[in-house]
Amino acid sequence: MSCYSVAHSPDADDIFMFYAIKFGWVSSKNIRFENIALDIETLNREALNSFYDITAISFALYPFIKEEYALLRTAVSFGNGYGPKLIKKKGKKLKKNFRVALSGKYTTNAMLFRIAYPEARITYMNFLDIEKAVLEEKVDAGVLIHESILDFDENLEVECELWDIWEELSGGSLPLPLGGMALRRSIPILKAIEAEEMLIKAVEVATKNKEMLSKMLIERDLVRIDDKKLDIYLGMYANEESAVMNEKQYMALNRLFQIGFEHGFYKCPIDAKEYLIPKEYKEFRFS
Repeated sequence: MSCYSVAHSPDADDIFMFYAIKFGWVSSKNIRFENIALDIETLNREALNSFYDITAISFALYPFIKEEYALLRTAVSFGNGYGPKLIKKKGKKLKKNFRVALSGKYTTNAMLFRIAYPEARITYMNFLDIEKAVLEEKVDAGVLIHESILDFDENLEVECELWDIWEELSGGSLPLPLGGMALRRSIPILKAIEAEEMLIKAVEVATKNKEMLSKMLIERDLVRIDDKKLDIYLGMYANEESAVMNEKQYMALNRLFQIGFEHGFYKCPIDAKEYLIPKEYKEFRFS
């Protein structure tokens, strides 16, 4: 049996999508996974070093690791009318060169933010520390991600929705690509296909058993929010459209890569579908 490391963030949607495997609801005779939860900045940087076999990533990172990692079709998070929020203390006026805390250099929100606010002075930190940094005025503003967008201190207010920046840059009508997963290309192709199939099944099973799985996660203190917020959050980022990317999501992802190229983040635009695991190989191999 092959064992592969799976790294994901500690936010509720990643935990939710993986724990159908952790709890034994999805398994394989050929593969087992060992998981680790780390903040998205750490995950992105470790992916640049090809550290984990399978890893959650910010979609904006993918063009930098495309030669070492295949893009997975599953466990994806897209915003649809919502997304990260730029927050500040109430009543504060931001200068063009305001100090801001972001969750990581290679995150999707960082790329969109840098395009919209080119003169801002950026500090990167763990996403869990951003709200406190703004409240203590270590920075003038910060971009909240994950569950933080649902509930933040009453002394803070939203300066800008990054969804609005995305709408303007993308031309509208496309969901906002935030995070997905990637698999190391050195994994043998049949094992890679099976690993992806397991992860797809895990998201499908989790979604179909949302109430039961959510209760188990809360009882075990595996998530940082209560049942009502968890239900809202999973509806946003871990839903039926998270199991397998659809055509509109591919269009959005390609638009993100094109925007990154146009603004100098990437050397060239890429087509996401060209970097997927070729699942048709399994049929060809055994036909």
